[in-house]
Amino acid sequence: MSLAVLRSRALAGMAAPPVTVEVHLANGLPSFTIVGLPEAEVKEARDRVRAALQNARFEVPARRITVNLAPADLPKESGRFDLAIALGILAASGQIPGDRLDDYEYAGELSLSGQLLPVRGALAMTCAMHASHQDDRPPRAFILPLANADEAALVNQAIILPAGSLLDVCAHFTARDDSGRLRRHHARPAVKTPRHPDFSDIKGQLQARRAMEVAAAGSHSILLVGPPGAGKSMLATRIAGILPPMTEQQALESAAVQSLGGGFDMARWKQRPCRAPHHTASAVALVGGGGTPRPGEISLAHHGVLFLDEIAEYPRSVLDVLRQPMESGRISISRAARQAEFPARFQLVACMQCILLKSFLSTDKLEALGFPDVFDSS
Repeated sequence: MSLAVLRSRALAGMAAPPVTVEVHLANGLPSFTIVGLPEAEVKEARDRVRAALQNARFEVPARRITVNLAPADLPKESGRFDLAIALGILAASGQIPGDRLDDYEYAGELSLSGQLLPVRGALAMTCAMHASHQDDRPPRAFILPLANADEAALVNQAIILPAGSLLDVCAHFTARDDSGRLRRHHARPAVKTPRHPDFSDIKGQLQARRAMEVAAAGSHSILLVGPPGAGKSMLATRIAGILPPMTEQQALESAAVQSLGGGFDMARWKQRPCRAPHHTASAVALVGGGGTPRPGEISLAHHGVLFLDEIAEYPRSVLDVLRQPMESGRISISRAARQAEFPARFQLVACMQCILLKSFLSTDKLEALGFPDVFDSS
């Protein structure tokens, strides 16, 4: 067989559209070509895959290798397609059987030694794979690096097969019994005590504590105003610890967004995120963006707290971009060639010094953010 077809997924915002990886071997001068709108890191897969195959003691065919990532108009980025490309070459050259390749989806970056490295957005890809399952055929299993197994297993009923290296995956397809095959990952993280700073650390400040409790109970935004050292930041950093527990769906949504940024920590499963960007952060850093749209601070704080310390130091143009996401709970990022939508349902907590209150009010920044009242913590 000179043609192999495998399944993988790309990332487009919170979506993970399916990608078909087609590998064809043809006669002619040896070459390795990747088509299908690949970005630079995908094109570099040629060198990673070649070295990984050689170090795993496989033969790299001295033929014309063409890899097509379909659909052709969908941009492909990152090294998540390395594993599928390597397996496609082995199946097309007859080094591994290819009759069961369509029963799985693949994602994983290859090191030069053949080890599988973690990829970004594993949870979002698993959610999309599980949601696209059709009842008229058995569900596909997802072969992922070991480092992404716990994260992907958060999706109920998804079949996750973690692997440590390219050789482990090849042994799964060549094994004659279950002893040599990849085993399904069933691990579920235990709900742990939140690691947020403890609200009981606050001594005194009865009015301020009462205001924070009311804001936490009703998901209200709150602005703390007072002199330096009054305890504004101490109060603000502890509000996440008194928020209501997250539901399963909320925890999954929050984890999926953080997975897109590559910063999801399994130890913080079902714990409210608390983001505190510096006042020099740009509007793009807050709402997200870039050539390949990534979630910003407001999305990483989904179902959690966005803490803006010294809010008077933020430019008006930066604060204005928060108005629409605070009302709709979502942010749509549009670029010339790409569009992406991220969730952004967060609770805004801000602090400032009382000496700057008059100038802050004169610029209408407070009205732009929709704060109903000003609480003086002094």
